[in-house]
Amino acid sequence: MQYRNTSMRYGLVAQFFHWLIVALIITQFVLAEIFEDMPLGLEKIAMIVRHKEIGMTVLLLAILRLIWRYFNTTPVLPDTLKTYERRLAHLTHTLLYLLIFAIPVSGWIMSSLAKIPVDYFGLFVFPDLVSPDKSLVDTSKVVHELLTKALLIVVGLHVIAALKHHFFLKDDVLKRMLPFHKPD
Repeated sequence: MQYRNTSMRYGLVAQFFHWLIVALIITQFVLAEIFEDMPLGLEKIAMIVRHKEIGMTVLLLAILRLIWRYFNTTPVLPDTLKTYERRLAHLTHTLLYLLIFAIPVSGWIMSSLAKIPVDYFGLFVFPDLVSPDKSLVDTSKVVHELLTKALLIVVGLHVIAALKHHFFLKDDVLKRMLPFHKPD
């Protein structure tokens, strides 16, 4: 398996970024669901801190993934796709990238507004992005949650499209992102 992308398939590095970010985002949803209803205490605070650390990891990985994408070829879409399907595919990918960046940044802004440090696994603390303003914390939380719901919708569309390609169109769009699949 190649490390770099080809015009027909994603390489190991792109696949690694894709599936690691997917796993971390799923972890984020699980953590948020768990701590949302917990009473305020050390256990909840520890889970929120972990949520922030993973969120910032997603942001850092997304930056690396975007850099990798810039310096690599992107597999071409099948010739059988209509113009509007190509546009939808590009729009969906653009929205995925925007949301994968926007959600951690919105959480970082929320922490900055609340004057709560964003510690990164005890290694360093991210600087505040904005000046503290307790009156905007609730608004920033709503924005963070709306962006998260938007991500759920766009990911749903992405998964549906991948499954459509695999089961109905019977092309290799899904297979080329699977790490253990050999090209036909």
